[in-house]
Amino acid sequence: MWIVALPVNAYAQSAPLACDRRPIEKVFGGTRWLVYSCSDGRSVVLASAPGSPASPFYFMFSPENGSYNLHGEGTGNKAATDATLAELKKLVTADIVGLLRETLASPGAANGK
Repeated sequence: MWIVALPVNAYAQSAPLACDRRPIEKVFGGTRWLVYSCSDGRSVVLASAPGSPASPFYFMFSPENGSYNLHGEGTGNKAATDATLAELKKLVTADIVGLLRETLASPGAANGK
């Protein structure tokens, strides 16, 4: 299980954000990613899958001013993360909401159970 605790908006929210909904697996930029939804019901985290050349790395889509902000961090292979970034930048709000819905519909409860 991969969990990140980050504030969605550091200025408006002080409670940590748990991104622990059982993941779905997706391929972006030719690399496997585990996609998790977060406790705010709107944010999505993509964590590099085990054994991925992008490991360790994560991307996060978080809502901001009616659209989504994309953030990434890690030390994985730059070519792998750059290819994923290029593909993720093309996603529109409906695509991100679709990922969120897929995680919420995945088998199992929150916290990977």
